[in-house]
Amino acid sequence: MKNFQTLRFLDLFRGLFECFGINYPVMRRILTVKLTMDGRRTPTIFNQNAKKKKKPEENGFIKSLGMYVLLSVMLIPLVIFGENYLYQMSIFYGIVMFLVMTSMISDFSNVLLDVRDKGILLTKPVEKKTLNAAKTVHICIYLFFLTGALTVAPVVIGAFRHGILFLLLSLIGLILVNLFIVVLTAIIYYFILRFFDGEKLKDIINYVQIGLSVSIAIGYQVLARAFSIVDMKISFSPSWWQFFIPPIWFGAPFELFLSHHSNVYLIGFSLLALLVPIIAIVIYSRMMPAFERNLQKLTNNSGAGKRKERQWKNGLINIICRSNEEKVFFRFADNMMRNEREFRLKVYPSLGMSLILPFVFMFNEIQMNSFAHLVSSKWYLAIYMCNLMIPNAVTMLKYSGKYKGAWIYKTAPIQSLAPLYSAALKVFIVNLFLPVYIILSAIFIGIFGMKIIDDLLVMFVTAILYTVICSNYLKGTLPFSESFEDAQQSGGLKIILALLLMVVFAGIHLAATFIPFGVVIYFILLIIGTIFAWKLANRTVWNFS
Repeated sequence: MKNFQTLRFLDLFRGLFECFGINYPVMRRILTVKLTMDGRRTPTIFNQNAKKKKKPEENGFIKSLGMYVLLSVMLIPLVIFGENYLYQMSIFYGIVMFLVMTSMISDFSNVLLDVRDKGILLTKPVEKKTLNAAKTVHICIYLFFLTGALTVAPVVIGAFRHGILFLLLSLIGLILVNLFIVVLTAIIYYFILRFFDGEKLKDIINYVQIGLSVSIAIGYQVLARAFSIVDMKISFSPSWWQFFIPPIWFGAPFELFLSHHSNVYLIGFSLLALLVPIIAIVIYSRMMPAFERNLQKLTNNSGAGKRKERQWKNGLINIICRSNEEKVFFRFADNMMRNEREFRLKVYPSLGMSLILPFVFMFNEIQMNSFAHLVSSKWYLAIYMCNLMIPNAVTMLKYSGKYKGAWIYKTAPIQSLAPLYSAALKVFIVNLFLPVYIILSAIFIGIFGMKIIDDLLVMFVTAILYTVICSNYLKGTLPFSESFEDAQQSGGLKIILALLLMVVFAGIHLAATFIPFGVVIYFILLIIGTIFAWKLANRTVWNFS
């Protein structure tokens, strides 16, 4: 097997692992296998030609780091301009924690909650402690690459600007941040595993993904409000509640050692930055045996039961599905989305973000002006933020944990696979987008009044058109026909471009509000355009016959 550079570097710390009673050679071999498997992509029966063009051990995760490197460039001004270290580095670590924690929830939770290793490795002479260490190091390796891609540019340039001490503090802070994130995620899952069981446990974990995403977004806003800007100067008023904001902990040492400002709060924040991750690691190591025991609940299917199909959905199927084939595929896609936990794991966090982001921007407006000013403005267009879920969710429609069963598409007695694609998109709109849209619409009507109903209708039709446009990401791929292992290869640049397109739609809607009857005219044009786009996509993208 390949001797990875990462593992060669890890060899330098062999003595440290052995001090904790870990069988390092066995752990290293387990990591070698895991990293080798991560670099392999299982070809699907409908994408053989595309897969042959790829190197046999090409790692999609490593390729996807380019998007994080691009984001890191935007962090450079935050580090080099000004010398208000507490504010600058607190925001810096806040952004890093937001992105890393989000990635941890969506991409690495399945590694943390993996129960397959125990059945395979613990039947061999492998200690639980060694297996647990391999799992933790496996996650940390990828978090290292992720954090490095996100921070290497601002940290290096910041070192030239502020000196070697800045570099040392940044590296120590990033290590502690990653330890804190891994342990915090594991502790949250530990308590979930302890109090829930079977199928209910698996569902609860998915809803926790949403809660964590919302909490991260709200926490980032609370962080920004710990500082106030008066006459273009940033001021910080210490308060007891700031001890519950981790990014401030990691920003405090910079103010303490680089600006030489000292007070009880800065010292307290700095101690928390050092002690909390260390204490968390100790707690994590102690609770790991119980955590692993509780993981076995994920294999318990007790209490699963049959989910009854609701009458309203049967009626809806008869309305929105034109043929019997499409009705069958609708029920099929509906069952796949509800039962694919990996799909929910990667998509549900974006649902939480879509619910909270419109109010984040509106809250900023209230702080700058007033609630009365908000109500009289056109800030109801912030509801377009809920469309942020669409590119990612539509892209994920082609993945499945049961992708090997995709051969059934070719054996089905149908003329065209177009109904499968249209049904999959309709299920996404009904099951995922529509609930978020209805909740937001009800709240927005309560804030802005009934005058925005026509704007909400425009937004809904725009979302359908936007979904059809994003469905081009499925071109050449059948829904639920690829392994989730290939999900890391999804083009980040394509999704960014799709998000920019939504900004264009919102801009056109805003312009239409300044024209007499402009919103009504735009609504009619959107309906015509959506019908035409749906039929065009049905002929070109979805027809494989």
